[in-house]
Amino acid sequence: MSSLSFTPSSTNKLSREDYRRQKDLEAARKAGTAPAEQDEEGKDINPHIPQYIAKAPWYLDTGRPTLKHQRIHELEEKKDNNQWYARGLRLPAVTKFRKGACENCGAMTHKTKDCMDRPRKTGAKWTGQDIMPDEIIQDIELDYDAKRDRWNGYDPSEHSKIYEEYEKIEEARRKIKANELDKQSTTELVKKTGDRIATEFSSDEEEDDEDKYAEKSDMPGQKVNTKTRTTIRNLRIREDTAKYLRNLDINSAYYDPKTRSMRDNPNKEKGAEDSFYAGDNFVRYTGDAPNMANLQLFAWQAYEKGTDVHLQANPTQGELLHREYLQKKEKLKDTSKDSILAKYGGEEHLNAPPKELLLAQTEQYVEFSRTGRIIKGPERAIPKSKYEEDVFNNNHTSVWGSYWADGNWGYKCCRSFIKNSYCTGLAGIEAANSSNLLTVSELKNDEEFSNKKSLVEIHIENMKKSKSKNVDDSNKHIKRKNLGEGDIQLDTKKLKKALEEEDRRIKQIKQMKNDINMDDRKRPYNSAYMGNNDKLDSEVTEEELEAYRLKKQS
Repeated sequence: MSSLSFTPSSTNKLSREDYRRQKDLEAARKAGTAPAEQDEEGKDINPHIPQYIAKAPWYLDTGRPTLKHQRIHELEEKKDNNQWYARGLRLPAVTKFRKGACENCGAMTHKTKDCMDRPRKTGAKWTGQDIMPDEIIQDIELDYDAKRDRWNGYDPSEHSKIYEEYEKIEEARRKIKANELDKQSTTELVKKTGDRIATEFSSDEEEDDEDKYAEKSDMPGQKVNTKTRTTIRNLRIREDTAKYLRNLDINSAYYDPKTRSMRDNPNKEKGAEDSFYAGDNFVRYTGDAPNMANLQLFAWQAYEKGTDVHLQANPTQGELLHREYLQKKEKLKDTSKDSILAKYGGEEHLNAPPKELLLAQTEQYVEFSRTGRIIKGPERAIPKSKYEEDVFNNNHTSVWGSYWADGNWGYKCCRSFIKNSYCTGLAGIEAANSSNLLTVSELKNDEEFSNKKSLVEIHIENMKKSKSKNVDDSNKHIKRKNLGEGDIQLDTKKLKKALEEEDRRIKQIKQMKNDINMDDRKRPYNSAYMGNNDKLDSEVTEEELEAYRLKKQS
């Protein structure tokens, strides 16, 4: 078992029997019953190493098991990466021309056509004079990093020469300036100052001063140094309030000190419209910014599909194409919608009211306290009207239309029926009472309100106005005088039946009131149903009105 070894050729395809023996050998090595495979150096190879790691690539495959391809190859000779070409070095010069040398300069290291010296009128081959020495040909082997090193071969001493020359120039300039200041005497300085004061009030000098001071002044948000001609720009104006001072609550919007940005609204409870600063994202997603982004996206997509459009080169063309695209898109959407509805139907489901109205409930979470005050969640929205509300003009304490009498609208505070009139208060009410206008006490004593008509009388008047048909069978009816306004014929059987229906209706109303206070689990099915709906579509008969009036009086 110890001499068992199986290394089939990698070029030949394994047979079924060879493949089975190879798998058995690998299993035995992993179990420890067979010796481990050894590499070139006699070291054991761990049998648990996967095949894709143990197998060498084709360009490093030696035909024997090894793991050298997984180890770092150490260089035999460490090369000096600081090596570079020695510039300007030449061999000692010769005095006689040599065969095969450059005909122009006489050097042996290059041919005539490759000579870099000035072309001579008569070359060194014929004159034999001024023969140039041979160049030193250097063969430096650089590795991958040394070939790509920008500073390889750089001599810092070359830059020190330039720096020393610059320092000498600056030192000479300072000495010249100091000598000029020493030459100016004190009297000359006083004279120049007096001349400047004498001409200060002239218009030309004032303009010069303005230009001078304007040049030295700083623009908001930047600082200009006139001497060095450099501009230092600040990220914000000093008069502006810093973003992190908008709301000092630590749980408010996050402020990034590195970019000095605050993306969210620091005062969310006020809303974006009421806040002076609503965050950086408010500017990014409001106004024309989203439209511009959509236009740019459309230009990119159109260019990818073959349309020659560029938003920066021709913005008008891009805008027109985008409008045309949106119009065609909406038209195609409507066409497809109509075709689907025409084929499958179901248009009535599209006009259904929202689920909030159908189910009388929403998914919006609101938490209330014991007193009914909202603790968590949005406040209950107050319905708004398109008309002005609670606007009191001309000293009025009530709005126009708060008082009504004799078919006229007016103000309740002064009982005035003239719109936009000045409020007179109690004096106006007393004046209205003295001019025989209706007051509250007069309304109580008025005959029209004291002699109220019953439902039967109101129905009779409506029947007369609509010219209803008379009852044909007069023998089965009885006559009854109704307050001197005419005879009404009632059928006794129908009246009796109407009284029974009225009793049943009253019992259902009482039962419904009891079911409201009942537990939902004990309430009978369809208990909230009001009962007979067959009468809803038909007209109310005279017998039913009479039964209602009799039960009302009892």
